[in-house]
Amino acid sequence: MKKFSAVLSALFSAALAVAAQTNADLTPVCAMSLQDCVQEALAHNLGLQIDRIAPQISLYNLNVYYGAYDPTFNFSGQHSRNESGPEGAPVSVSDGNTFTSGLNGTAPWGMTYGLNGNVSKTANSGSATNMFESSSGSVQLQVTQPLLKNFWIDNNRLTIRVAKNALKQSEQVLRGQIITTVTSVENAYYELIYAQDNVAVQQEALDLAQTQLDQDKQRVQIGTLAQLSVQSDESQVASSRASLISAQNNLAIDQNNLKTLLTDAYAETHGTNIQPTATLEAPLQLFDLQESWDKGMTERPDLLQQRLEVEHQGIALKYYLNQLFPELDLTGTLGYNGAASDFNGTFDQLNDADRPTYGYGASISVPLSNVGPRNQYKIAKASVQAAVLTLKQLEQKIMVDIDTDVKQAQSDYESVEATREARIYAEAALDAEQKTYAVGKATTFEVLQYQSALTTARGAEIRALANYEEALATLAADEGSTLERNGIDIEAK
Repeated sequence: MKKFSAVLSALFSAALAVAAQTNADLTPVCAMSLQDCVQEALAHNLGLQIDRIAPQISLYNLNVYYGAYDPTFNFSGQHSRNESGPEGAPVSVSDGNTFTSGLNGTAPWGMTYGLNGNVSKTANSGSATNMFESSSGSVQLQVTQPLLKNFWIDNNRLTIRVAKNALKQSEQVLRGQIITTVTSVENAYYELIYAQDNVAVQQEALDLAQTQLDQDKQRVQIGTLAQLSVQSDESQVASSRASLISAQNNLAIDQNNLKTLLTDAYAETHGTNIQPTATLEAPLQLFDLQESWDKGMTERPDLLQQRLEVEHQGIALKYYLNQLFPELDLTGTLGYNGAASDFNGTFDQLNDADRPTYGYGASISVPLSNVGPRNQYKIAKASVQAAVLTLKQLEQKIMVDIDTDVKQAQSDYESVEATREARIYAEAALDAEQKTYAVGKATTFEVLQYQSALTTARGAEIRALANYEEALATLAADEGSTLERNGIDIEAK
């Protein structure tokens, strides 16, 4: 996996140093674009930091299984002494030294080998005139090669291929988690913009209600309006203030939601408010369902992961098929012997290689019933079928999800246009009603209704804008194109 493009680890503090400003309640503000937020999340999101460990573990597991091919070297030495003989007779003494060493292992094609050597020297004495020394040694290479069972795949090769597959799957899981995190950042970013705009909408509603109240109080004082109308105004002001308080609370919650995705040190950033530099817009986007389907079939991490799962089951099926065969092994040995009165003579003979020893043969082992392997093969075959059907099911689900996303995005775009028109009409209607009220042809209650309608229309418009932006992010996630859409360059092995 390539490293993510470099990001500033102290983005919050750097942004504060350059663009910090102070809002009404003296809370520091950090201006950030969506791209800033995405890069910050890639660098500091705690969930991603955890998820990045899984591929590392999978790689270590793969290296562990390669250890099956590490040759093993062994060496041993032994000294022995034996004294024997009847009482009163000369003591027979046998004094010996033996050294053995070997190099043993398994080759990647299933062959086992052993290169072993030994030398020994023995001194025997029965009497002062009957003493002799002898030395002997041998070097021998032994190999065993399976020809049927364990020929094209054995347990070592199975575990390595499965571990390689697991590594690829873990990388796709990580890619999927990155897409999920980036999509969450996008949604949280747009929700924060919506929350800020909604506070502005509710503030405007409160200002309208307060203005209406102030004007009606003046009318009551001059006797052109009943006190009951002022009470209606006060009710509207209180209701608008409650809505503003709720909107401000939602804004604080959305601030925290976005910060949680961006930082691994919340205590250092909780006192800073993020100020999105973007605004809610509705850019026209042409949707091509077939193109979106093609992206989903080639880029969705969960689909690629399931294809790897089918491959995994296929590897297991191949192994268990090979286990149905009898064991037919070729064996061979080749070596040299040496013998002399001392070690030097023995080593010289071994070096001359003029006393060879060799052997070859074959062995076969046929299980009479083979119940276990035959049923294990059936299990593996059924597992492949289940994995293929799961893959088809996922492909169908992805197509349905993308189709739904396209329809949702189209609907949200149309809603943006509709709610914008509704807001324009509501503004015009309120303006007309206020003019009518000014000449005494409308009631306070009617004006307040138009004010509420305008507030609702303004809220619906910004909600539709946020929904459209989030619908595009969801579509990209279901296509698997989120990283490309946000210019994120990662590479899965």
